Amino acid sequence: MRAQFVLSEIGVGLRRNLTMTFAVVVSVALSLALFGGSLLMSDQVNTMKGYWYDKVNVTIYLCNKSDAEYDPNCEKGAVTEEQKQKIKADLEDMSVVDTVAYESQDEAYKHYKEQFGETPLAGSLTPDQLQESFRIKLKNPEKYEVIATAFNGRDGVQSVQDQRETLDNLFKLLEGMNWAARAVMALMLVVALMLIVNTVRVSAFSRRRETGIMRLVGASGFYIQAPFIMEAAVAGLIGGTLACGFLLIARYFLIDHGLALADQLKLIDFIGWDAVVAKLPLILATSLVMPALAAFFALRKYLKV
Repeated sequence: MRAQFVLSEIGVGLRRNLTMTFAVVVSVALSLALFGGSLLMSDQVNTMKGYWYDKVNVTIYLCNKSDAEYDPNCEKGAVTEEQKQKIKADLEDMSVVDTVAYESQDEAYKHYKEQFGETPLAGSLTPDQLQESFRIKLKNPEKYEVIATAFNGRDGVQSVQDQRETLDNLFKLLEGMNWAARAVMALMLVVALMLIVNTVRVSAFSRRRETGIMRLVGASGFYIQAPFIMEAAVAGLIGGTLACGFLLIARYFLIDHGLALADQLKLIDFIGWDAVVAKLPLILATSLVMPALAAFFALRKYLKV
């Protein structure tokens, strides 16, 4: 009988404050969708880091005849065969190095033509203008400085470049976007909490006569507060369910279908459905607990029992 009364009071409260309840549902849905999206963005960045850092190389570019004319690092002339053999031997002896691959000027020219063959510059370029290089795969990509320290400034070496620097700039941009989404999410959560508090306040005021009668007949404080708390929890849970739906729809249409980013951007290792599904219980739990706690503390001020 008591459970039936509490459920009926929840329905009455939701109907009486329909517009405010709708506002709570929408704000909770948007804020938790952003919350889930920021968590998934963090997973995506970490996945991309693991995918790309495992593939990046450190490249040692060797001096050619053109470099010897204007590059201070190549003032002693183009790299000699003896210097190339010494550099390769030293690389193979280093414990941080996994593999070493040599690229000749002809091979560099071929790769350049494959990538930029349609550009005006490609038509005037000759193999002897490109640099020979060693492509080094490290066991730990973070050990780039070991290679840079050992080979920068050596005779025959024009420069040592780490491809990870370019990726780091991209990841910093993605992290910045992620923090911006979190800031908007935090603002939306504050708005949602304020709406929940106001909804509970209005609901408690509109039913002050009923709660007064319940006090007179000896109803416990929890029994009086339960309908209000559960109203907020139900509204929040509806919003959380919508947020979960948004994330699932976004994953489906943005990556697998619709825009089909997984097919268009094959160089990116996108997170799978398991990562999305793993976030749903957290979102639902948050949508249930957060409004309930907000309602509980609001009632302590606005509903004296």
